[in-house]
Amino acid sequence: MSQAADERRMEADVVVVGAGLAGLTATRTLKDAGYTVRLLEARERVGGRLKGFDLGDGKAVDLGGEYFGDKSTAIAATAASVGVRGFRTYDEGRRITVLDGRRYEYTGLFPWRVGPATLADFGQAVLRIERLARSVPPEAPWRAPNARWLDSQTFWSWCRRNTVTPAARAFLTMVMEAGYCASPADLSLLHVLYYANASGGFRYLVEVSGGIQRYRFEGGAHSIPDRLAARLPEELRTGAAVRRVEQRADSVLVSGTGYEVRARYAVIALPVTLAGRLVYEPALPGTRDQFTQRMPAGAAIKCLAVYDEPFWRADGLSGQVTSNRGPFRVAFDTSPSDGSPGVLSAFVTGSAARALARLTPSERRAAVLTGLAEAFGPQAARPRAFVEQNWLDAEFTRGCYHGFAPPGLYTAYGQALRTPIGLIHWAGTESGVHQMGSMGGAVDSGRRAAREIIARDSGESVRQLAAADPVRRG
Repeated sequence: MSQAADERRMEADVVVVGAGLAGLTATRTLKDAGYTVRLLEARERVGGRLKGFDLGDGKAVDLGGEYFGDKSTAIAATAASVGVRGFRTYDEGRRITVLDGRRYEYTGLFPWRVGPATLADFGQAVLRIERLARSVPPEAPWRAPNARWLDSQTFWSWCRRNTVTPAARAFLTMVMEAGYCASPADLSLLHVLYYANASGGFRYLVEVSGGIQRYRFEGGAHSIPDRLAARLPEELRTGAAVRRVEQRADSVLVSGTGYEVRARYAVIALPVTLAGRLVYEPALPGTRDQFTQRMPAGAAIKCLAVYDEPFWRADGLSGQVTSNRGPFRVAFDTSPSDGSPGVLSAFVTGSAARALARLTPSERRAAVLTGLAEAFGPQAARPRAFVEQNWLDAEFTRGCYHGFAPPGLYTAYGQALRTPIGLIHWAGTESGVHQMGSMGGAVDSGRRAAREIIARDSGESVRQLAAADPVRRG
């Protein structure tokens, strides 16, 4: 057989579809266990929802996921294993909130000048969310006490019943759109609680120094999949968009234009909505297909404005902005660890992303820079560089940060999230347990899918294999 034929027809113990963190982790875990693996990636790069932007002088920032906290043990351990270090997110000085057109500067989690009634209202709502979230098991949210009641309502309907001040509702809406990339009316309350508990708590999700935004990675989070991929040169093939997955009696055939891979098992490590777009033969059971039909991706566009220096720091500002009606929901100082150059990242999410996605790139640039100038002054409108990553339009992503659940999904079809179908196993951050929806969730899901396959061959349980793993899940 010629080398060209070898490239067109490949064989392996396992074929993994998708070279984001989930697929790379599954491939690495299986390879370490002695399996032959083929890792197929549709893009010409690895990383999935992680992507970098080169600033020059050996520096880079992230156009995709980037933050992690003290509870983010899975991604921290993976980064350390490939020599990527973290550093503290800049969190000094005053923050800015623009609420219903009014600008507040403040320190702490919440702008105290909105008034004591709003502060108390927001505080009691957060405590209730925290209490409810602790009742939702991340491994099976559909088994939570009162799961059907929690899953039968949107987060917006819960807010209407559990808050009394418009400002508290506006701030919670802002939190949802910034953290979940969806509007409160889109989200099942059960999903909100599941994501919060899996991540380490609701407050942990929204805080910086005390939460999941505490650290960033030197060289950018995207350097982690790059380094993982460098250790898998024989396994990885980029530019290989999978179109069809065919299960046979003792093998699975995965194919795309110009190639096919035959393996004993397959791991589909794609966002849920993209996994549902592949052609399966035989067709997937209706429960899994119904699940994929009902889990859309969040709406997110990330915009970076690059300046010669982080001028806002000299004004005593942290670079953090939240806004409930502007062109973005939150912005952060994402400058490199040495503070040069200055970088502001604006997260256009939820309803803001839906609105700005209809504009041209130049119109989006003008809108985001206007919003930054309203927060930081006219200097913010004159960056030396501006770049956006529209995750809604990305062909092999179709949205960020993760898939979310509308009411009724988990209690009706949740068990389809991770359950293998024949020789097919599922990975991707949506199916993670530890910090589902984040980088840690992707790593967790890749390990779990690999362990499922190893357990099938060894006769050991997945729980036994997890206990023996030297890099334990947090």
